[in-house]
Amino acid sequence: MTYILFVIGFVILIKGADLLVEGAASTAKKFKISNIVIGLTIVSFGTSAPELVVNLFASISGNNEIAVGNILGSNIANILLILGISAIIYPLRVQKNTVWKEIPLSLLAGLIILVMGNDIFLDGYSQNEISRTDGLTLLGFFSIFMVYVFAIARENPDEVSGDVKELSTGKSVLYILLGLVGLVFGGKWIVDGAVEISLSLGMSQSLVGLTIVAIGTSLPELATSAVAAYKKQSDIAIGNVVGSNIFNIFWILGVSAIIKPLPLTQGNNIDILMVVLSSLLLFLSIFLFSRNEIGRKEGILFLIIYVLYTVYLVINV
Repeated sequence: MTYILFVIGFVILIKGADLLVEGAASTAKKFKISNIVIGLTIVSFGTSAPELVVNLFASISGNNEIAVGNILGSNIANILLILGISAIIYPLRVQKNTVWKEIPLSLLAGLIILVMGNDIFLDGYSQNEISRTDGLTLLGFFSIFMVYVFAIARENPDEVSGDVKELSTGKSVLYILLGLVGLVFGGKWIVDGAVEISLSLGMSQSLVGLTIVAIGTSLPELATSAVAAYKKQSDIAIGNVVGSNIFNIFWILGVSAIIKPLPLTQGNNIDILMVVLSSLLLFLSIFLFSRNEIGRKEGILFLIIYVLYTVYLVINV
């Protein structure tokens, strides 16, 4: 039953996030809030809801390895797996802002976690952890990122706005309530299932978080980027992934650490380095293979690296 609820949990979690976004966006529209603001707040936070809810349950229940693995694994999968698949579907043209500001910011997020997660080496502490102070620092960076995003929105309103479907008040409230219920139950079932799987198969919670849970919570990003690539909408495909990676570290990991400090193992350094290397590879690939484009060659390379990394994780359980 736990395994069944684990699978159902992903479906309910993702559908819950979708309903919550639709209901909240419709309600915001009724109050004459612009599409831009809705897109940059409600929709952006909503697409990060699966990772956030899973991390909240994992942090509260003390399953720190799942909480950390979920974020690190999601960021690695977002670039190597999701952008890899998207680039194979159709080469992705990268905008100047994304190349010089957003991808470097994603790289910076990984480097910050690398520094924060090495208390033993840098400060001589007894253990490595993302502390509450670190969490507040991450949220500070997140605030700066949101200021930047709103500045971009004011400069290019047409590029970030989107159609928001207006629902009746009753339907909007129902969607919000159903969405919240879906997030709560889905998130709990996923965390419980991940713990059960790790125990029954002799896998570490970290491995389950880095692979199964991370890919599961990244399914909305995979669907969005793959469809966007098929429709030749490169900005959406890339912006969705890079934005999600920044949200994951600055927002979700920050909130998780404030709720409960997150201890890290020495093994997590490999995963953090993979987060850094993924962002660095994304940045360099734009120039090494083709100017301001992620082509099919890069997509195949990304997937090969992701498969090799996953094999490494499984071998080193």
